[in-house]
Amino acid sequence: MTQKAESWGSRIGLILAMAGNAVGLGNFLRFPVQAVQNGGGAFIIPYLVCFLLMGIPLLFVEWSTGRFGGNRGHHSTPFIVGSMDKKAFWKYVGVFGIFTNVAVAAYYCYLESWTLSWVWHSIAGSFSGQSQDQVAAFFGNYVSLTTAEPFIFWIICLLLNTWILSKGLSGGVEKVAKIGMPLLIIFGVFLAYKAITLKAGEDGAIFSGFEGLNFLWTPQFDTIWSAKVWLAAAGQIFFTLSVGMGSIQCYASYVKSKDDIALNAMSAGWMNEFVEVVLGSSILIPIAVGYLGVDKVVELTSSGGLGLGFKTLPYLFQQWGPVLAVVAGVAWFGLLFFAGITSSLAMGTPVMGFLKDEFGWSTRKGAYTFGLIVFLLGLPTVLFFNYGVFDEYDYWAGTVSLVVFALFEIILFAWVFGMKKGWKEITDGADIKVPTIYKFIIKFVTPLFLGAVFIGSLPEIWDKMTNKVLYEKIAASTDATVIASLNEQMWYLNVSRIGLLLLWIAIAYLVYVAYKKRIKEGRFI
Repeated sequence: MTQKAESWGSRIGLILAMAGNAVGLGNFLRFPVQAVQNGGGAFIIPYLVCFLLMGIPLLFVEWSTGRFGGNRGHHSTPFIVGSMDKKAFWKYVGVFGIFTNVAVAAYYCYLESWTLSWVWHSIAGSFSGQSQDQVAAFFGNYVSLTTAEPFIFWIICLLLNTWILSKGLSGGVEKVAKIGMPLLIIFGVFLAYKAITLKAGEDGAIFSGFEGLNFLWTPQFDTIWSAKVWLAAAGQIFFTLSVGMGSIQCYASYVKSKDDIALNAMSAGWMNEFVEVVLGSSILIPIAVGYLGVDKVVELTSSGGLGLGFKTLPYLFQQWGPVLAVVAGVAWFGLLFFAGITSSLAMGTPVMGFLKDEFGWSTRKGAYTFGLIVFLLGLPTVLFFNYGVFDEYDYWAGTVSLVVFALFEIILFAWVFGMKKGWKEITDGADIKVPTIYKFIIKFVTPLFLGAVFIGSLPEIWDKMTNKVLYEKIAASTDATVIASLNEQMWYLNVSRIGLLLLWIAIAYLVYVAYKKRIKEGRFI
């Protein structure tokens, strides 16, 4: 058995790091918009069902899988899942657990860097005196690379992530989680309080903060029967819990054999739900509705949460006066930064664990290699953001890949490794009694649930692969300039897909090399 060179410094550090991995930008930018678009208060029903029948089971599975593999000397998914069955096939399924983290980090760190930039601009008063249109134009100019600023903040963000990762688990990741998560909660509570206590007629508000909450949570029960709403709820669970990525298994691989995982998994999962459902829904929508009204917010949410979060809130904060505008801007974008960096750090650990286990690389060398890969792979998302490359990475790596890996890992755990051994892994050292109903759920309900999500997504996957929307736009246009622009965009999207495929193949090849190396050295496979 390989001796573990790293471990968590404390249980609270592990839970905060795991919660930080789950709590990301989507908790504050994506969740409230998903709720608005999918039935308001009624959305919470499929959302909680998906959490209980898919989210919690996958947390149990990934925590126990990680601990099982870690106690056999594995700290990345190819060999973690490979340790559960002798067939080489599973090692290549585990490639998704490295691929997803690298590919998501490639665009996520760019998005994370925006939050740093907006903190700076909030302090500098860049949004002071600007109209809503001017603030929105500021964002448009920023992502269009009209200055070198986006590159500067992106590089700063990459270097910061890399430096923290180079300090290891307890010396880097854990310390950031212990600082970042409490600050995130404090910032979130402050903003939620300001949002909920908004009063019509004060500081330019048209409606009270409760009007926004009522709008968000008024249930539209007819949406319950929509497959689209259930797919959206399932997608949000994947997005918010970071399941199907491989980072949870990596973090859990540094847990000792008899340490609890059941309560840890539940604690991290429910902390994420608190942040998302309570804080995430109490900031963005209530403030926006309070100043803009329901109709305008519905219009803005049609393009997702980025528009509200980066183009609108900086303008609305100005209504609170110059001092509170700075405080609110720092709190909001600081909150998003801590949510982002605690997630992006988790994306680096599986790559570093793989390089350390299989090729003997140091933590420092692994961290800076990860940073370099993310820089090279992320460059197209920065340069060609307006061509949709950023969104393309997000769809294939941040959505499809998660579902595929989660479906395979639940089948491996429940049906190949076996539910009897799997249940023992979940309950060994548990500080809570895990409801026995989860035996049935993990073996039957969750695989069926994931299968339905994947099958339900196939039409959209096909449309994406065939560029259906772009071809329809080309067919509907008679403007040669527009057609040329659409064809150019299609070219960039196709190249980005090929790049992601080549990345997966390259990682699979490294896994093959590592596998042969282990055989040659007579090491545990």
